[in-house]
Amino acid sequence: MMYAPRSGGVKRYLLAKRAWLDARRPDITHTIVAPGPRTERGPDRHVTIAAARLPFGDGYRMPASLSKWADVITDLSPDVIEAGDVFVPGLAALEAGQVLGRPVVGFCHTDAAALAALHLGEWARAPARRQWAETFARFDAVVAPSRHMAGRLADAGVEDVLVQPLGVDLDRFHPALADRSGLLRRLELPASTRLLVFAGRAAREKNIEAMIEAVERLGDPYRLLLVGAGRDARASDQVIALDYERDTGALAKIIASADVFLHANENEPFGLAVLEALASGTPVVGPRRGGVGELIDEAIGQRSQSASPDHLAEAIEALFGRDLDHVSTAARQRAETRHGWDATFMGLTALYGRLARGALAPSPLALSA
Repeated sequence: MMYAPRSGGVKRYLLAKRAWLDARRPDITHTIVAPGPRTERGPDRHVTIAAARLPFGDGYRMPASLSKWADVITDLSPDVIEAGDVFVPGLAALEAGQVLGRPVVGFCHTDAAALAALHLGEWARAPARRQWAETFARFDAVVAPSRHMAGRLADAGVEDVLVQPLGVDLDRFHPALADRSGLLRRLELPASTRLLVFAGRAAREKNIEAMIEAVERLGDPYRLLLVGAGRDARASDQVIALDYERDTGALAKIIASADVFLHANENEPFGLAVLEALASGTPVVGPRRGGVGELIDEAIGQRSQSASPDHLAEAIEALFGRDLDHVSTAARQRAETRHGWDATFMGLTALYGRLARGALAPSPLALSA
C-alpha cells in the first residue's frame, strides 16, 4: 500500500531488493503487487490493482477489494508471500497463503497505532493497535526493521519478531557527490550558511513544523532545505523548499552537499533516509526515540532529547560546534561497515528459504516478546 509514485523508504526497499535478487539470486522471481490506476501486469514483474487515489495523498491509493487482491496473489502462485501492511493487501496475502498452502511474511513498515492517533485522535490508538496486533499474529513470520518496531509489536502481544535492519546503496549515495558551493549558489545562499536538509514526504508524522521552528530559533546563518516535504510547510525566511526529486542521483547529490541531515520523527519505524545521509557522509541530527535513535549516536551525528524545537535546536548547535569533517568521515564508515544491502537481503532470503522448506528455525535476530 505504501508503494506509490512519490513514496519513499518502502518503495526504495522493494526496488533495491529486486535489483539485488536479479544480480545475486536469479533463481528467485520477485513480483511487486501494488495499488495503481488499473489492474494489469506491467513490465519488470510489477502488477497493479485498481484503487482510488487518496485526496492530497501524493499519488497514494487506497486498496478496497480484498477478494480482488487475494485473487491476483493466488493467480501468481508464489512460494513465499511478503506483505508490507496489515490492511487490505496484508489480509489478502493471508487469504491467498491459506488457499495456496504457502507461507506469508508480515514486514512491519509502519506503526499503525501511532499513525491512527496522530491523524484521527487518541480515541483511534487502541482499536488500531488491537487490529494491527491481531493481523500480525496471523503471519507465519513477522519482520521489523528496527528493535523499536519489534518492541512495539512485542508490547502489543506479537511474539518472536525478527529484526532485520534495512540497508543503503553505498555506490549511489556517496560523499564524492558533494558539491556544497554549487548547491549554495543554486539556493542563492552565502558560503557562511549552515545548511541542514530533510528529504521525505510531506506527511504529518515527519514533524516538519518542529524542524522549521528549531531553525527559526537558531536564526542566521542556519537554513533548512526541505526536499519534497516542504509542499505544505509554513513559509519561513529560514526555510527553502524544493519539489519532490524523482532522480535518485540528483537527490543523493543534494544530501551529500548539505552540512547536516535533520530528522524529527520520534516514531520512525526505521529511517532509510538517515542511512542515505550517513552513506553520503552527511552527519545526522535526530531524536533519541524510535528507529532514528537506533541508527545514530554521537560518533556520527547528534541525538536530541526529544523532537521538540528546543531540543532539536540544541542538538543542531552542538553538532556544528564539533569537527564536522571528522563526523562526516565516521558517518560514511558506519554506513560501509553496518548498512550495506547485502546483509539485509541475505538475511531475508535465508528466512524465505526456511519458510519455503517449512523449517522456520529460531534466528539470532529474533527479539523475544
